Amino acid sequence: MVGTLLLTVWVGLSQAQPGDIDANAGGLSALRGETALDIDKDPGRIKDPVKDQGIQDRQYIHQPPLVPHQVRGYEVDLKVNRCLSCHGWKNAAARKAPRVSPTHFETRDGMTLGDISPRRYFCMQCHVPQTDAKPLVDNVFTPVESLR
Repeated sequence: MVGTLLLTVWVGLSQAQPGDIDANAGGLSALRGETALDIDKDPGRIKDPVKDQGIQDRQYIHQPPLVPHQVRGYEVDLKVNRCLSCHGWKNAAARKAPRVSPTHFETRDGMTLGDISPRRYFCMQCHVPQTDAKPLVDNVFTPVESLR
């Protein structure tokens, strides 16, 4: 019985073609569209950031602030972090930019460091540009009551 089931599944999978959309997936398709996994599709243009609208409100506690400016071409690697040229504690006042949060100077164990913690160094892991891009999926999220 189990062998028959496995054979049936294997035969079904072996007949699938690249780009096939699973009819049993509830009408969902991949964000890649019908592009096969072994083909690299050219990425679309990144949406321009929302400009001149100030900083958007946060929707939940500890939400990383959104970036209200373009970051295309910003170098952030092991040797350089362009974000810190404006948002680091040394330059923030002169550049009229918000300073990096003190939480970014703490280790997981709560020890305060003299420089940005390595786990917080790559800013764009959490902080993304504000944009008015159309959502990829429906969203019914509502902010916490205290932030309304």
